[in-house]
Amino acid sequence: MTGPSTRPLTAADEHLLRVATLGNLNWAEDRFTMRDVTDRPEFAHYTRLEPGRGDLGFVAEDGDRAVGVVWALFLPNEDRGYGFVDPLTPELSLWVHADDRGRGVGRHLLQRLKTEAARRGISSISLSVERGNVARHLYESEGFQAVPGRESDGVLVWTP
Repeated sequence: MTGPSTRPLTAADEHLLRVATLGNLNWAEDRFTMRDVTDRPEFAHYTRLEPGRGDLGFVAEDGDRAVGVVWALFLPNEDRGYGFVDPLTPELSLWVHADDRGRGVGRHLLQRLKTEAARRGISSISLSVERGNVARHLYESEGFQAVPGRESDGVLVWTP
C-alpha cells in the first residue's frame, strides 16, 4: 500500500474509535447513533484502548486525516464483545473510511496488527463479522477461520 502513513493507536484516539465503531455498526445501513456507541456498554467497550491490559492497534493517516484504524482489545469475561472467544484472545475491529475503501488500507492495517500480535506472542485474534459484510472475504484471505459452533454469530479466529 502506498499513500497513507501508519502510526500506533493510543488511548487518546477515543474519538476515532467512536467514529470507527459507529461506522462498523452501520456498515450496511444507519441502525445506530453516536449516542448508542457512547451509552450502550456492548458498544462502548470498543471505544476504549487500554494498553495496560495488552490492547493494541494502528491508525492509517493521509495527511492529518485518519483513513482507517485497526485495534484488538483484551475484553474481560464479564464484558464480552460480539467476537469474544476467551480473555486471552483479543477481539479485533477494523474500519476504513468509505472514501478510502478498495485501496488496500484495510489489508495493510490487518497485516500490521497480525505482525505485531505475533511479535508480542499473542496466540490468537478473534472477530465477529455479520452475514453479508464483504469484509469477511478480507478476513478469510488473511487466515481467519470460523469458530466451530459460532458460525451463526460470524465469529472468526486467526492463529499465527
